Amino acid sequence: MSPSDDAKEASDGARRRRRRSNTLLLVLAVGFLIFGAAAGALYYVLRPVTLRIAVGPPGSDDHKVIEAMARTFASESRTVRLSLVTTDGAVEALGLLGAGNADLAVGRGDLEMPADAQTVAIVRKNFAVLWAPSELAEKSSKRKPVPKIQEIGGLAGHRVGVIGRTPANAALLRVILSASGVDADKVAETQFGTDQIEELARDPTLDAFMAVGPLDSKITADAIAATVRSRGEPKFLAIDASEAIALKYPRYESEEIPPSVFNANPAWPDDKVETVSVSHLIMARKALSETTAAAFFRQLFAVRQAIASQVPGAAHVTKPDTEKDTGLPVHRGAAAVIDGTERTFLDKYGDYFWFALLLLSGIGSAGAWLRHYFNRDERQENTKHRATILAMVSKVRTAESDQELLAMQREVDAIISETLECYDDGAIEEEELSAFSLVLELFNHALVERRAALRANTPESARGAATGNSFTSQR
Repeated sequence: MSPSDDAKEASDGARRRRRRSNTLLLVLAVGFLIFGAAAGALYYVLRPVTLRIAVGPPGSDDHKVIEAMARTFASESRTVRLSLVTTDGAVEALGLLGAGNADLAVGRGDLEMPADAQTVAIVRKNFAVLWAPSELAEKSSKRKPVPKIQEIGGLAGHRVGVIGRTPANAALLRVILSASGVDADKVAETQFGTDQIEELARDPTLDAFMAVGPLDSKITADAIAATVRSRGEPKFLAIDASEAIALKYPRYESEEIPPSVFNANPAWPDDKVETVSVSHLIMARKALSETTAAAFFRQLFAVRQAIASQVPGAAHVTKPDTEKDTGLPVHRGAAAVIDGTERTFLDKYGDYFWFALLLLSGIGSAGAWLRHYFNRDERQENTKHRATILAMVSKVRTAESDQELLAMQREVDAIISETLECYDDGAIEEEELSAFSLVLELFNHALVERRAALRANTPESARGAATGNSFTSQR
């Protein structure tokens, strides 16, 4: 081979090695990219989720419960955090939920809800309590005072004092009146703030009173006690149409007020009283992911006792009934936990894992094909080298001198060096190297045989043979 041919082959070999190096770097880059994407996806799935929860007004029972919930979540949860959004009231909180500015909101069940609002948990149940005063007995009278109003039907033409300024309480009173056969327009109502209990009790224009709250509500108990001091013993008004109300308005439930719940001696009430209840709910939009809603629900009931130790009202937090039609569906995430149908991690993401395995398998196959494609020149070169060595075998057997044999051996040594580099780089396989070894072994045998033949034909060998023959003849 000429020096120019040697230089050309060296340049081609260097170029092929650079291409193999670039291919390896490309494969490494793709591998790092896949690893980074998998790590990012894992972080995204396992990262703590912060949910914005709207609640109001400040200082209300709901606000206190959610504040304690947020603190407890922050200290005990690695899954869910709560970011408190304080509003002027439940209406505003639900408005933020509907506008997408909050992930959760606390609202009363009979308020106007966003179209896609769903229930996650019940914060508490509020019971409607209606009572009329008996009026204080005169000292000279021996007769026990009789309440002016004995039943809901007797409220027509009278005024009712409603505790709580929310329009929902007044709306609930009108629902109760209508269902009980009373023209709501013939009953006047006056609303008082929860800090105006004494003013309500002393108002002589009021003939009955209404409170809406939990059965252990201090506000309701204080209001009853205040009216007793000012107006005499209470007569609790049963809502006989409670079941009809619950059927017509699914967001209300038919309930009973147990005896002595507001006072033990004397008993207020002295017997059970039919009424209706309405729940304060933690609501979420339907779009909130099932996984996130389930995580929040599990965490809430896991730490409920810890929250109740800070705010007793948290003891009223309960699970919604997934089988009862309340007009507000239970969010699928909460329902899955309640019904025990929550999917496991593999159930949720198993398809993605299989897809990832298929993708990796495809990438591996593509990488192998690319490697095979980029190494095609090396394989062709290896085949060419084998053919070259085979052709040299014939030349070796007809070589006339050691110099010719040495030149061919040097050429084969260069081929061996390049072939081993290709093998080390993965350009050729072990089977191809084995085939190359067979050809090389054939060349070496031919080389040894030819050198032996050439040495046998040298003049020194001929003279030695002649001397031996002469010595034999003399003997």
